[in-house]
Amino acid sequence: MLAFALNHMTVPRLGWRAVLDLAARLGCAGVEFRNDLPGPLFGGEDPAKVGAVARDLGLRILALAEVKAFNDWSEGKAAEARALMAVAQAAGAEAVALIPRNDGVATGRADSARVTERALAGLLPMLRDHGLKGMVEPLGFAACSLRYKEVLADVIGSLDGAGTLFMVHDTFHHALAGFGGYWPGLTGMVHVSGVAGPLALEAMGDGDRVLVDADDLLGNVAQIRALVAGGYAGPVSFEAFSPRVHALADPGAALRASMEFIRAGVSA
Repeated sequence: MLAFALNHMTVPRLGWRAVLDLAARLGCAGVEFRNDLPGPLFGGEDPAKVGAVARDLGLRILALAEVKAFNDWSEGKAAEARALMAVAQAAGAEAVALIPRNDGVATGRADSARVTERALAGLLPMLRDHGLKGMVEPLGFAACSLRYKEVLADVIGSLDGAGTLFMVHDTFHHALAGFGGYWPGLTGMVHVSGVAGPLALEAMGDGDRVLVDADDLLGNVAQIRALVAGGYAGPVSFEAFSPRVHALADPGAALRASMEFIRAGVSA
């Protein structure tokens, strides 16, 4: 059976405790919290308390997001990463999310590999020192400095980083990057969101990302089925950016319906 998870971006109006309660009611394996929502991470609460509540509810804190533009590497970026790792460690989180720069710099494959390898070489010992995984998420946008998963797979291999460095397979970004290959053995997290049409791939943005249902244009079910067939057994986390999802009066009911749709499609 698929293990589902809840990314705080899907329900940004909820506080940390409400996110945990919702995830528990839905039978999720865990949650992902974020530092890019209004207000401080965990609303300023002690990370150790948040972690204890999550454990009491039978939930894992799968990741804290994010080290933004991680491959724009500098001493300042290293300090930023180290600070998030300390919070993750205190909360008992399993990983931190590493998001590449998305500003049109280093978009060619050679430059992408160069800046990504330099940054991950610096991050790898820090992650190991904190006992954390690094969840690296390629973004499918043309302006992204790490668009293709094959570039990331090569970098992880060159650094002997498997087991600490993992890729996030985001179904939205996988589609935008041209529906390339799958690396289930290197995949540590799957992010799911759907886009309803008619809408061309090149016109899609974060604001179009809704919950997955029968109107999905991205082939979420087929993507998850391919990963599972390749041996992926990790969490499938809902990450919907659309204001329409954020405004739902009963997000739990909508999430449960999407879970049932995905589960039925993958097992068919």
